[in-house]
Amino acid sequence: MFTGIIEEIGTVDQIIHQRNLSALAVRARKVSTGTKLGDSIAVDGVCLTVIKRTKGKLVFEMMQETLEKTTLKGLRPKDQVNLERALKVGDRWGGHFVTGHADQVGAIQQRIERKNYTQLVIGLDKKIAKYIVPKGSVCLDGISLTVGEVGKRTFSVFLIPFTKQMTTLGHKKSGDRVNIETDILAKYIINRR
Repeated sequence: MFTGIIEEIGTVDQIIHQRNLSALAVRARKVSTGTKLGDSIAVDGVCLTVIKRTKGKLVFEMMQETLEKTTLKGLRPKDQVNLERALKVGDRWGGHFVTGHADQVGAIQQRIERKNYTQLVIGLDKKIAKYIVPKGSVCLDGISLTVGEVGKRTFSVFLIPFTKQMTTLGHKKSGDRVNIETDILAKYIINRR
């Protein structure tokens, strides 16, 4: 379980593709500190397991399913990724409940910039539309955000300057893809029977 509060931007060091499995190595000073083998780390909002750790570097394995359903498939060496370690009992946390299980990949349709104002307009697939509500929570590339406007085929989020500086969303532009995880509480409420 995660909160969507990014701890660090890591840099992809290497990706090794094998049959039905890929290994992802990420350079990360802060997040690698105290991390053990088997720990869960959210990488651009996707929960991955640490299989190897060296000083300042973490290595993860990614199944084919993970690559097909997330933006991790398109990662290349030197790309930047948002990183967050799993929650620890007793810690304070902001954000919202984030599982690290992306619902789908969406595209940024528009980026609107003004002084101290950034709005991202994201394409909205009807499969997840019922979970996206104004002032509700959404997770984009592992970042907990509040939903602003919701249209028939899009929704918007607004970024404060701190979020732009401390996450990869500061560099995303129109056409870029993001991992979308809708609010787990909304899923349970809507799908209860």
